[in-house]
Amino acid sequence: MADERDPELPGLLLRTERDDLLPLLRAAAVSDFGLRTACPGWTVRHVLAHCGSVLNRVVESRFGPDVFSPECNDRDIAERADWTDAQVVDELERGMAEAGAAIAKAGGVLDGVALGEWIHAGDVREAWGLEGAYQGPGLAHALRLLAPFARSRKTPLLVARLEDTGEELTIGTEHEGRAPGRYWGDGATLIRLYADRPLVGTRYELEGVKESELFVF
Repeated sequence: MADERDPELPGLLLRTERDDLLPLLRAAAVSDFGLRTACPGWTVRHVLAHCGSVLNRVVESRFGPDVFSPECNDRDIAERADWTDAQVVDELERGMAEAGAAIAKAGGVLDGVALGEWIHAGDVREAWGLEGAYQGPGLAHALRLLAPFARSRKTPLLVARLEDTGEELTIGTEHEGRAPGRYWGDGATLIRLYADRPLVGTRYELEGVKESELFVF
């Protein structure tokens, strides 16, 4: 996996996910938005409101002193409490379409926003019991973003062998005196590990590093 940053990649990931996710959201029943997700305390609607607010905050360059903090996230969700589900989805669609350009110009500091919003789309699929929660057409783009993002978080160096694609990815930062960890499994499970998402029903092998050392959010 190349170290050089691709400034267009976050926007590509967001637009790819928009085209895949939005039809599901538009066709969902009202009750579907009230289902609980893997994010503690958050329903599907909360996740979508959070994603839409964050992406449009990026588009409009609205960054306060506590931006992206839990308190900021809670305020954003509360501000949308009276919105219809359709309004929440509309804002999310705008953000997924427009945030890429702003992220590209930011020089890399906002690349993790695109990765995080893609993972949240997986949280919605997981809550709805859909197959391929953290897979889909955006997975390859997400893995390309994960490597530099994990490096910025200084997670231990990990060599990941993806059984579903045959690729070998190097993720994280070398720590003096410590050999790289090893992972064998599929790409979606690797995402789950780094995003601290449920691993029930997955199959993987991990050597030389603990699951808790890989979390990037």
